[in-house]
Amino acid sequence: MKTSYLLRTVTLWLAWMLPCLAVQAADTIPAGRTRVLVVTGGHGFEREPFLQMFKDNPDITFTVVEHPQAHAMFKAEAAQAYDVVVLYDMWQQIDAAAKADFTNLVAAGKGVVALHHCLGSYQDWPEYTKIIGGLYYLQARTVGGAEKPASVFKEDLDLKVKVADPAHPVTAGVAAEFAIHDETYGQFDLLPDSHPLLTTDAPTSDKVIGWCRTYGKARVVYLQGGHDHFAYANPEYRKLLANAIRWTVERK
Repeated sequence: MKTSYLLRTVTLWLAWMLPCLAVQAADTIPAGRTRVLVVTGGHGFEREPFLQMFKDNPDITFTVVEHPQAHAMFKAEAAQAYDVVVLYDMWQQIDAAAKADFTNLVAAGKGVVALHHCLGSYQDWPEYTKIIGGLYYLQARTVGGAEKPASVFKEDLDLKVKVADPAHPVTAGVAAEFAIHDETYGQFDLLPDSHPLLTTDAPTSDKVIGWCRTYGKARVVYLQGGHDHFAYANPEYRKLLANAIRWTVERK
């Protein structure tokens, strides 16, 4: 009789306490961090200040891969190890298999954050332009019967950046207008179905310098800034990068 009573008491206590214990356990388990693959190669950059942006982001873990090894990470099996690709490369050589791997990866929903000089990658691969939404021309060429002049750049400039869409998650918390010391690009292509996020009136720059788009099931963001340590240390640029990583991980 006493044993039965004790058993019922313990059972009732557990029924009352277990939900509380479960909530406490869930509260103490940190949410999983976004796994980022950072792709570099083909263009010089200040490595340590650049990587410090990723080290200082508590919401991510990251792996850096440099060309020519980067394309192996676009294969379906390797891509299971990360959630989003950050492109900070300017690479040209790519074979048919790597093209298919990258296209399939993004079309299936792997997010892409494209930064700065990666706008000049893969000059002879039109599908890459469709993925990131634009192209910096390394030299003058004829495209679809139209003459395209070489794009231009200007380093070591102080410029004002304006947020074109303050309601977008990528620009959340970013000042409506901010100053940055960076490099500008001009005379590059921007696909008309890209959604502008950032603009500038700097005379050496094209007007739209940040945009988002979709490709298949993936979200893609391009940020034209990010030349050196001045940009890497800029708090608004860091917010944009962190927001872009977070947003592109989500599916369309």
